[in-house]
Amino acid sequence: MALRICPLCEATCGLTLTIEDGRVTGARGDRDDVFSKGFICPKGASFAELDNDPDRLTRPLVRRGGELTETSWEDAFETVADRLGAVVAEYGGPSVGVYLGNPNAHTVAGALYPPLIVRALGTRQVYSASTLDQMPKHVALGHMFGSPVAFTVPDLDRTDYLVIIGANPLVSNGSLATAADFGGKLRALRNRGGRLVVIDPARTRTAEMADRHLAPRPGTDAALLFAVVHTLFDEDLVALGALVDSVNGIDDVRALAADFAPEAVAPYCDVPAEDIRLLAREIAAAPSAAVYGRIGTSTVEFGTIGSWLVDVVNVLTGNLDRPGGAMFPLSPVAPAPRPPKAGRGFRTGRWHSRVSGHPEVLSEFPAAALAEEIETPGDGQLKALITIAGNPVLSAPDGDRLDRALDGLGFMLSIDPYLNETTRHADVILPPPPPSRSAHFDFALNNLAVRNNARYSPPALPLGDRPDECEILARIALVLYGVGVDGDPALVDEQVIATTLAAQSGDPHSPVAGRPVEDLTAMLEDGPGYERRLDMMLRIGPYGDAFGAKPDGLTLARLKAAPHGIDLGPLRPRLAQVLRTPTGRIELAPQPLTADVPRLRAALRERADGYLLVGRRHLRSNNSWMHNLPALNGGSNRCTLRIHPDDAAELGLTDVAVVKGPGGELLAPIELEPGMRRGVVSLPHGWGHDRGGTGQEVASNRPGVNVNQLNDGNRLDPLSGTAVLNGIPVDIAPAD
Repeated sequence: MALRICPLCEATCGLTLTIEDGRVTGARGDRDDVFSKGFICPKGASFAELDNDPDRLTRPLVRRGGELTETSWEDAFETVADRLGAVVAEYGGPSVGVYLGNPNAHTVAGALYPPLIVRALGTRQVYSASTLDQMPKHVALGHMFGSPVAFTVPDLDRTDYLVIIGANPLVSNGSLATAADFGGKLRALRNRGGRLVVIDPARTRTAEMADRHLAPRPGTDAALLFAVVHTLFDEDLVALGALVDSVNGIDDVRALAADFAPEAVAPYCDVPAEDIRLLAREIAAAPSAAVYGRIGTSTVEFGTIGSWLVDVVNVLTGNLDRPGGAMFPLSPVAPAPRPPKAGRGFRTGRWHSRVSGHPEVLSEFPAAALAEEIETPGDGQLKALITIAGNPVLSAPDGDRLDRALDGLGFMLSIDPYLNETTRHADVILPPPPPSRSAHFDFALNNLAVRNNARYSPPALPLGDRPDECEILARIALVLYGVGVDGDPALVDEQVIATTLAAQSGDPHSPVAGRPVEDLTAMLEDGPGYERRLDMMLRIGPYGDAFGAKPDGLTLARLKAAPHGIDLGPLRPRLAQVLRTPTGRIELAPQPLTADVPRLRAALRERADGYLLVGRRHLRSNNSWMHNLPALNGGSNRCTLRIHPDDAAELGLTDVAVVKGPGGELLAPIELEPGMRRGVVSLPHGWGHDRGGTGQEVASNRPGVNVNQLNDGNRLDPLSGTAVLNGIPVDIAPAD
């Protein structure tokens, strides 16, 4: 038996693994886990199947003579050094792009090492799944609070009134709100007399549970939220509470909201004006309330405006940074609290992409721009690409174009366990070990947890004769820094430790201010470099022992001695610690966001007829990388076009439909769903495993269709560079 934190979605549930003959044979929920308390979903239950998937690569692949063939680790690293080194020598590090996929948020390696590779290259050609997902939230938070990672999450255990907009956490398990057993928390809300409102164009499983379900037209969330803001001002419902001396821009928001009366917005959203006013009144009247928006609010034309307005409502009703409202988690590896002070704020557009001039956002360019940067000749053209746990051919718009573009690279390196639709183009594939043979700590997701906690899982099984993912990425960094393939990977971690502790020692507000770096380094836990870095981060974090100065504080040794985790308590108000705007106050009306409001105002007059396409999630799926497991690829987890029965009858659809969008067309089996809003259809994300040359047998035998091929990638939220994936106009007809 072994304990393990599940790395397959944002719920981060604790698992108890059954191990027999050196392999994982089963998984169940860990009832003693301090965070998940035994909850498990089908993905976690399939851990053994994922760990033992026969299609997982176990040895590196190197392309020779046009074919990918197995080779030794030594040969693979030497090939990377020679061929990637040749590109860098001829064109420079900035000619190399880096693409980071969603699973990086779930691994120790993905949290600690990609920034070192990007820095070694000196490249600005960085792309990730963020511009296909949550980047609008980062931008809104950055402009409001001065930090793009100052995440607000609903205080699910204490709220009296919860509004969920553009999310289906009973299926997704929650996202940008790390909460094991989200459904159980919603039931507890109802049982204590609280109310749940869901805003979604489909009657999802979460909407079925709600006290009220509003079904707006896709892509109109920002306008609906502005109408809520209008009502709060119009009916004198604004009550900042404890925030009264911490907010700038109240009058600016009032003026902007003047044109968004519910009566003006209702025809655009297709939500009755009185329903919008009632929503605003109930949020304002509730003892505590939280508005929570997710991917349906982000991946639309006004994603950043919508993400901003979610927290504008939380602020105006006094529900930000208070129990039961929207609060700021405190990760055990966050910096220790410092005295409140003004910060430098947040800005985008510090540089721009070469071809289309897209502004940089959080040091990234839009994923939708990757193909054009490879295809277009000239200074700065991408000549090589490193992908880490990503499959943008399926997850980004117009995968066919990217598919063709990847063949034009001079060199491509992929760190990935599968030969998939993207990595089949690679010249070298370096496969990380299965999750049971890797350590786990949620560096990213603890910043989103609805209850503060710390949990660490050492590897459940030995590595054997292969490197772990941390060593793989560290060796790539060593190659790029000129150390070579024979360098000790521990050098990478020791350099980070030395640099970090030197900065901490020189910071008068640090818990280790003035202490010798050598003494601090000597106190770190013996072990792999990633463990030493984690021990350092825990010790100088908000709960840490400050390297012995606080004997009861957190260290890696103490965390290892608590295999079910350490509960760090409910979320606490901490706005003063979070704010890093130049004024030291919440900027409720930041200029980059308010400048985009006229575009939204104009959209109220531009309603288009026709069908709109939205995505969806399934409890047995998480993007494209879990479709190769028989336990998850089956049953109701199907790639179908969901459509209201009356729409299907009107169009003459029986079994299969032709769906045409701006980027292409596809055939999809239809699924009649009375819970769909009229005029809206849904296809799930992550399918389309019908390209040759991949190594995922289960996925390719039930490929589905790639919904992103309907999207040409030309429609982006201008403030965040995020692709518009929801609310896409499509034409639908019966298949001949």
